[in-house]
Amino acid sequence: MPSHDTGAGLYGGPVSDPRWPTAAAWLAAGSPAGTADLALLGVPTHLTSISPTGADTTPDAVRRHLGRLSTWSGTRHLDLSGLVAADHGDVASPDDPEGGEQRVREAAAWAAAGARLVVALGGDNSATYPVMAGIAGDALATTAGLVTLDAHHDFREGRSNGTPVRQLVDAGLNPRRVVQVGIADWANSRSYCEEVLERGITVIPLAQVRTRGLRACLTEALALAGGAGGPVHVDLDVDVCDRSVAPGCPASLPGGLSAAELLEAAYAAGRDPQVRSIDITEVDASRDAPDERTVRLAAMCVLEAAAGLASR
Repeated sequence: MPSHDTGAGLYGGPVSDPRWPTAAAWLAAGSPAGTADLALLGVPTHLTSISPTGADTTPDAVRRHLGRLSTWSGTRHLDLSGLVAADHGDVASPDDPEGGEQRVREAAAWAAAGARLVVALGGDNSATYPVMAGIAGDALATTAGLVTLDAHHDFREGRSNGTPVRQLVDAGLNPRRVVQVGIADWANSRSYCEEVLERGITVIPLAQVRTRGLRACLTEALALAGGAGGPVHVDLDVDVCDRSVAPGCPASLPGGLSAAELLEAAYAAGRDPQVRSIDITEVDASRDAPDERTVRLAAMCVLEAAAGLASR
């Protein structure tokens, strides 16, 4: 188990306040050996990234920032203390070509066996393939579905953070159960874009999100991905967000989703009963803004997903 910072609150208050329980303390109180509602798994992939990244520093940075957040959602009148969480720590050397992906698959499957929802903390987007493959198991090629919130198709050839969707489809995932929300202009090549559409993947570009609204787009995406009745994986690639709110994502662009929209997506994913796993990827904690806004956003996505689970 990793160490957890349950120190000073957001406003620099006392180290310990029994009336201000932190999300980090809630997470640390669980046990990875027992049954849980939500399982957290660090997948610090970074070595095959197309852009140099320190994304391997992000899982622990997110855990640290959970020490600055509470378990209480006043808007929903909901306290996460009613959920049992389990932190399974980080997968060792997930980029290792001699067994890294297999370790991630096994760790993800183990976490899913004891929890209703797994939240995987990347790492770059190469974490998506082994996490989903490990949790979906045999259902990957039959009933599983995938929703990505991403500026990019991630359908490149090879093995990198730009390839997980291709890897999943090549492994048997039905492309007609893949929906990509938030795809940006100027972030993908014509060749890959045309291939994605030819393969039958549903693309809801950023411009369509703007005209239809995120909630309607997510409702459609989750329904399509879950149409065969199998487990759904949701990839929250934080570079789908506007660069002003996600400066710690090397590939984020101006004009992307707002922080509020990404949090809405995390809640919707957690609330959908077919969603078995969510990953939060492409945040490089080592390159974040001085106020660490990108890591804070990722930490809040964990809590929003948990709130969605509590609301099922």
